[in-house]
Amino acid sequence: MSAMSRRALNLPAPNRSTWATIRSLLPYLWPRGDRNAHARVLLAALCLVLAKVATVYIPLVYSRAVDALSPAHNPATVPLALILGYGLLRVASAAFGELRDAVFAAVQQRTTRHVALDTFRHMHGLSLRFHLDRQTGGVSRAIERGVAGIQQVLRLAVFNLLPTLFEVVLVTGTIWYLFDWRYAAVTFGAVASYIGFTVVFTTWRVKYRRLMNEVDSEANTKALDSLLNYETVKYFGNEAHEAARYDNALARYETAAVRTQVTLNMLNIGQAFIIAAGLAIIMLMAARGVVDGSMTVGKFVLVNTYLMQLYQPLNFLGFVYSSIKQGVVDMEQMFRLLTVDQEVADAPGAETLPPRTPGQTVGAVSFENVRFGYRPDREILHGVSFSVPPGTKLAIVGPTGAGKSTISRLLFRFYDVTGGRVLVDGRDIRDITQESLRAAIGVVPQDTVLFNDTIRYNIAYGRVGATQADVEHAARQAQVHDFVLRLPDGYDTIVGERGLKLSGGEKQRVAIARTILKDPRILILDEATSALDTRTEVDIGTALRNAAANRTSIVIAHRLSTVVDADEIIVLSDGRVAERGTHAALLAAGGVYAGMWQLQAEENEAESRGEPFGPAPHPIPADPLRV
Repeated sequence: MSAMSRRALNLPAPNRSTWATIRSLLPYLWPRGDRNAHARVLLAALCLVLAKVATVYIPLVYSRAVDALSPAHNPATVPLALILGYGLLRVASAAFGELRDAVFAAVQQRTTRHVALDTFRHMHGLSLRFHLDRQTGGVSRAIERGVAGIQQVLRLAVFNLLPTLFEVVLVTGTIWYLFDWRYAAVTFGAVASYIGFTVVFTTWRVKYRRLMNEVDSEANTKALDSLLNYETVKYFGNEAHEAARYDNALARYETAAVRTQVTLNMLNIGQAFIIAAGLAIIMLMAARGVVDGSMTVGKFVLVNTYLMQLYQPLNFLGFVYSSIKQGVVDMEQMFRLLTVDQEVADAPGAETLPPRTPGQTVGAVSFENVRFGYRPDREILHGVSFSVPPGTKLAIVGPTGAGKSTISRLLFRFYDVTGGRVLVDGRDIRDITQESLRAAIGVVPQDTVLFNDTIRYNIAYGRVGATQADVEHAARQAQVHDFVLRLPDGYDTIVGERGLKLSGGEKQRVAIARTILKDPRILILDEATSALDTRTEVDIGTALRNAAANRTSIVIAHRLSTVVDADEIIVLSDGRVAERGTHAALLAAGGVYAGMWQLQAEENEAESRGEPFGPAPHPIPADPLRV
């Protein structure tokens, strides 16, 4: 795997061996304690054995029928028993093969489902850092190929490879018993040469399949990223540039695909030569036996039939082994995703945060000398401390890059602090299960993203299983109910990809409604109105006040006019608390906050007069990178 692809998927660098990948799959095939699965695997194995035993007996009965009908035996009657036995054996061979497939189908599908589900859950269990570093198209493509690879490996290994190898052993032993060791040696030598050549050649070809997977992931990622940023592409007129980037990846895929096909043709030629050579040698030995009288015509037909019957599945062995190797390669990335460690995990013995009961005062939040950096060499927060009593409102203001949004991410435990601690209701959040902590916190972000589903689904997402009455009640509090009723499809209106069919204000109201429905004890408003115009911001103000009622709320804001009613305001500057107090107290102090207020007041006044507001010195040194 190339370094670029590893960075795209954020996976460990070394390739997994084939056996390591197979070992990862085995626990799903033989799940501990699942007797039904165990019984199905054993029954499928029994059907496989019975099918191949019947297959091996078919040429034997056929050869005896030929001898019974040969002129040397002066046949007077039709060998009815042999012919009926021949027919029954063919039916048994096919029937047991189909029963094997039918019994194992449930095991195959269950294995695929459980691996895919475990991978999906693991992706949701990984930290925000992983999901910010990875590329969605590459990860989704790796999972998609991995699921298909599991189905391919199980289908071909169980239904083709293992039966063929078992049949090789049975046929070789039977030929040795019926003829002599020379026939068995030639048969085994031809088969071993065929298998050895196939394995070596196919292993050499795997690098081209890996390259195809890498370039396929790259092309898929580029296409997905470009389509998700459709408007940006249009704004800058870069359709040709995007097409060129995509075509470059497709051209590399084309080259790798052609190499894969050409090497496959070379493999098939080599296999055909080995089969033809082995068959010719055996037939020559058998023909000499017929001539010197040591073999009957039936025996000649028998050895020929055995080899033809054996070489028929061997003809597909190259394809089967190549497909299995390709399936294993496709599974590699998915199983490697499962090896990515969870950066943020529940501590052993982590406790559950008790649910809020009616009338209970909960939701206290404390940051005690918190230090944190996204990278070890760049600390964002330098000993930040503050407390929010239950049911009160704290506002956090400051310039871009001061660390405001980082505080909300630490409280939600997307990351763990590197120093100090964060408390909720007196408990260190590292000692609380992530599930119960996040159930107690509601977030209305600046950039609201909705699912491409109905408005009802997006609001009800705040509490899965909520009734229509609950959804409408939350929508009324968020002041979006009347708007929804005016739509032709009402609550069944599809909002589009990422909610792009709705305006910014409408999306925010839906986001507020689902947060109200969640009914958290702590509410975080992370610049929830900064992307809206002033009029829409005022309209949404009531909805936000409804959402914050009787809850602890932390408001991260750029516009100071939205936080004047906060119980306390802290001003962050370069990752430190520069000032704290109420709106009136901070204005009276004439410090940093007062300067910011004056600057925004002048900006608003200039906008009201329709005059451009030129650049002015920022009152607080800003970090060049937004956090």
